[in-house]
Amino acid sequence: MKLGLMTRDECIDFVEFNITGDGENYNKCDPESLFLNMNLFNIFACCFERSNHLFEIPGQNMYNVRKIVPLQNELLDNLTVLGQIRDIEQFKEYVTSIFLGKNLLNELKRQDSCWEMRWGAYLRKLIQINKQIIRLTDSCVEQERVLWVIGY
Repeated sequence: MKLGLMTRDECIDFVEFNITGDGENYNKCDPESLFLNMNLFNIFACCFERSNHLFEIPGQNMYNVRKIVPLQNELLDNLTVLGQIRDIEQFKEYVTSIFLGKNLLNELKRQDSCWEMRWGAYLRKLIQINKQIIRLTDSCVEQERVLWVIGY
């Protein structure tokens, strides 16, 4: 599992962030799209759900001008929460409080037997991903584009 946004050639079990379309269509798995592993996306899923009550994974979810600003606000709130985590216990509590968040901890344990010693690096990666998604939404606002979030 790569801890960060990916290109389409790097993905398995992922969510696509696609800005290639309009309010009705998009180019599935476009080279311009970004992708995030599902275990990582689960950490941010609540932001997408609260800003779009019709949000469903798997499926296609559209964030137009009306929904993108609430999404940005949710992501900013999440960034604040992540920034307040000071120790491994807070980190574990935050991740396990999220639906399917334990999957991320299990994946970290599977990939890195010393993950608890490096929990701060993993937290910084989550903060970086959160900021990258915010930048993507900023770009959508500036360029008047629709963000499609598609779970596979």
